[in-house]
Amino acid sequence: MRASMVDVFQTQGTQTSAEYGNFMEADAWSMGAIHGFKIELSLSCRGVIDGDLLTKSDPMIVMYLQSPISKIWREVGRTETVYNTLNADFVRKFVVDYYFEELQRLKFEVYDVDSKSDDLKKHTYLGRCFCLLGQIVRAKPRYHATLSIEGKPDRGTVIIAAEELTPFKESVYMEWSARKLDRKDIFGKSDPFMVISRQNVDRTYTICHKTEVIKNTLNPKWRPTEIPVSTLCNADYGRNLKVEIFDWNRGGKHSMIGTFSTTLKDLTESDGERIFRCMNPKKRLQKGYLHSGEVCLKTCRLENRPSFVDFIKSGTEMNFVVAIDLSSSNGSPDSNTSLHHNDPNKPNYYHQAIKAVGEVIQHYDTDGLFPAYGFGAEPQASNTSCGFFPLNFDSSNDRCHTIQGVLDAYQNCLTKIKQIEPTNFAPIVKELSRLATNTQDASKYYVLLLLTDGGISDLDETKEAILHASKLPVSLVIVGVGDQDFSAMHELDGDAKKLKHRGIPVDRDIVQFIPFHDFLSREMDHVANPEKLAKEILAEIPDQLVDYMKKKNYNPMR
Repeated sequence: MRASMVDVFQTQGTQTSAEYGNFMEADAWSMGAIHGFKIELSLSCRGVIDGDLLTKSDPMIVMYLQSPISKIWREVGRTETVYNTLNADFVRKFVVDYYFEELQRLKFEVYDVDSKSDDLKKHTYLGRCFCLLGQIVRAKPRYHATLSIEGKPDRGTVIIAAEELTPFKESVYMEWSARKLDRKDIFGKSDPFMVISRQNVDRTYTICHKTEVIKNTLNPKWRPTEIPVSTLCNADYGRNLKVEIFDWNRGGKHSMIGTFSTTLKDLTESDGERIFRCMNPKKRLQKGYLHSGEVCLKTCRLENRPSFVDFIKSGTEMNFVVAIDLSSSNGSPDSNTSLHHNDPNKPNYYHQAIKAVGEVIQHYDTDGLFPAYGFGAEPQASNTSCGFFPLNFDSSNDRCHTIQGVLDAYQNCLTKIKQIEPTNFAPIVKELSRLATNTQDASKYYVLLLLTDGGISDLDETKEAILHASKLPVSLVIVGVGDQDFSAMHELDGDAKKLKHRGIPVDRDIVQFIPFHDFLSREMDHVANPEKLAKEILAEIPDQLVDYMKKKNYNPMR
């Protein structure tokens, strides 16, 4: 997830990386903070416990941040998994806001990954350590924290490097290939991948990027990549960059093919293709040795990376659509146990969720008019159903004025509908796509807020509809109401595993799922912090909008 408190930069991994979602729940105490330092944390571990019988551990680090108010530990994110090693340098970075006047407590837990599950209980726990963010920032050159397990220390070490990031919008686009690399496999060629690392002030290196693995070739051509300049070299164009080519091995012990050094200044100064000789340190002194292959940089250019604010300031309009699940699995609105029970003195969960989010998003919607639909039901006066209907029962004008208008239409319709089966999501997602299809520029972006108890009858068709929608200027936010099984909603979210339909992945991530009950005060039975709920629900939309505009090559700064 994306949140203002912590942004997790996920660089491309190789086949040695496990797919984990980033789970972040921003604390309310951080919302009002404006001033701070952006600090990038790079993690390593040394000498962790060997949790495997036949091989070494496959370590992954989970990072937590403690709320100074509730004292609850919130997961910030997880590194990738590095296989078959007790000493790992992780690619995935964590960027946090550092405030001098606050005690920002961090916890790091190390696990030996045993499966593809994102349930930490299904992996071997290797130890944990605690520290303050201020300690990490002040440490020279890096902070070392000793791991312990059940009070027993000396279970390995977590090493954390901190570097302040500059607010820099440039990124560097590169296309890399290689030719005539050394053959490393006995029964084949090589399985090459590239690692780019930046040199730190203490002359150590931090990994910035890994390419994918290209199997069985001496002449790989890797996918084009775009890396923020702040991540690559912290906007220091003269900083030394180390480029290494490895032969991937299933056991995790990858073979060095060769390496070379360069700088971003050097990479961007040439107009044509650049050729670098890839040198293997162990072969340098061998008689007649020339190199271990040539690495080619076909394209390297600097690009501006417009922000969400840039698009909003340039005139991009946010258009919000609301869809409410009225199906029978929610219970009849007449029953006081129904999720749609209408009590003027006690708003139901759907009402609370719409109000909490709507009071934020209505300020981004230019005209203040919201298309609002119900699905899983139909008007009592209707004899036909298209899968959804306007909440205001006006097919010629399905828009409600302000979020209060949406709430009024919702409350009014509850006594005038008949619940139906099955409960289909695909028609409403297709309607969102229909609204967005006519937008061929950066003028509009659509967000569907879909509230449901989780019951879905057309999961496969919905995946297909999302696959199509991922090519359009849309985002889909799903709020799960109640305590039912939301496994299908997590699947649509695609945080743990990229959403696919019949083997075809979505063009981009457009779905965000939020369980409403996570934000409830059980004592009061209402949203404890509406601002926090709204913030979490809308967290991914800015990045999704920018991602779409980038794919379409829309740039508000041109």
